[in-house]
Amino acid sequence: MNYIKNKLLVLSFMFSFVGLMAQQPVLSRDDSVTLAVAKLTKSVKALERIKITGFIHAQYQKADTLGAKSFNGGDFSALSSQRFMVRRGYIKAEYSGNFASYSVLLNANEKGVSILDAYFSIKEPWLKAFNLKGGIFYRPFGYELGYSRVLRESPELGRVSQLLFPGERDLGASITFQMPESSALHPLKIDAGLFTGNGINPETDNKLDFIGRIGIADALKKTKMDYGVGISYYYGSVYHAKKEVFQMADVEGIRAFRQLIADTIPGNYYKRKYLGFDGQFNVQSLLGKTTLRGEYITGQQPGSDNTTISPTIPIAYNLYLRKFQGATFFLIHTLPESMFSIVIKYDFYDPNTELKGDEIGIKTTSAKATNGTDLSYNTWGFGSITDINQNLRLVLYYDLVKNECSKNLAGFKSDQKDNVFTVRIQYKF
Repeated sequence: MNYIKNKLLVLSFMFSFVGLMAQQPVLSRDDSVTLAVAKLTKSVKALERIKITGFIHAQYQKADTLGAKSFNGGDFSALSSQRFMVRRGYIKAEYSGNFASYSVLLNANEKGVSILDAYFSIKEPWLKAFNLKGGIFYRPFGYELGYSRVLRESPELGRVSQLLFPGERDLGASITFQMPESSALHPLKIDAGLFTGNGINPETDNKLDFIGRIGIADALKKTKMDYGVGISYYYGSVYHAKKEVFQMADVEGIRAFRQLIADTIPGNYYKRKYLGFDGQFNVQSLLGKTTLRGEYITGQQPGSDNTTISPTIPIAYNLYLRKFQGATFFLIHTLPESMFSIVIKYDFYDPNTELKGDEIGIKTTSAKATNGTDLSYNTWGFGSITDINQNLRLVLYYDLVKNECSKNLAGFKSDQKDNVFTVRIQYKF
């Protein structure tokens, strides 16, 4: 009896299941394919929001002498005047939404792997003119800092940019104003932001640095010329935990560093102020494309007795306040219908504009003498660029470096041998 009952239950369940299935629409083969294609299209559209790019700078360098000091990729080893190196190995991932995006950039080379960029960007949906950015990204100062490393015509930034903006990036937030291309105000771009002032290091004091730039870039109508000009301002501070702070003054008939007596209580802040001007001009002619580009920066830089690089950690040494100036100029010409360009670059950096030549290094009994840190540098760069295809570039470049000399400084009574020749292969994807 139980066996018959079980049979009947199974049969009842089967007929009920068949009845339910009969009530459901049966997809045709075409309908199934359409559904699968719709799902695949949705997945592809999601993946299209993610973009992966990157490039590598693999290079060989030869310096004039063993252990040459250099701003072209860093100082050479004490026992070497030549080297192979991966100057940059960048890989960038970016996700773009309707009004927001997120980017992260990693650098991998023989020294390890490090994070360079990590930021979000949000664009307001009404005027589509304001953009908020936060995280680690390029400082909005001047033109050279934010210029693409893939397009850069010289191996490195100018000396003044490397010293004022170590690491090129900072941790903070900024707002950009630029109207859409359809607006007559589109050529105008305004950037303003607050940053830690420590590069990509965590905040170390109770003050933030302001960086801003106002620029105009446009093409001249009825001509084959475009231009861009800008003015930048940096207003920040350096926290100093010790009493010894020095500033240039007249001492015993010469200019030297005198210790500040007033306002040198431990825990004070000292101003870091830069004013910059930049300009870019491109002209297309029968002879090819010619680019002129320049940037000039002046201001006050707090540093130490042996370097003027901007501090990225709390100051634990004597502080020296110097007035400086520096500039970088480019002349680039690309031959018509050619993958070949020639490059001439000139940059200079004067870390202490209150002294010249043999005035540097004079000793006095009542003040700190100036030293090699106060010498100015002039660098001429000569190079060629060959774009073999859209991914591969060959760069040949020679840095001719001239330092200011002083009879009062051992090692700087004549020009140092620190010229550098670079052969670089760039591959991008």
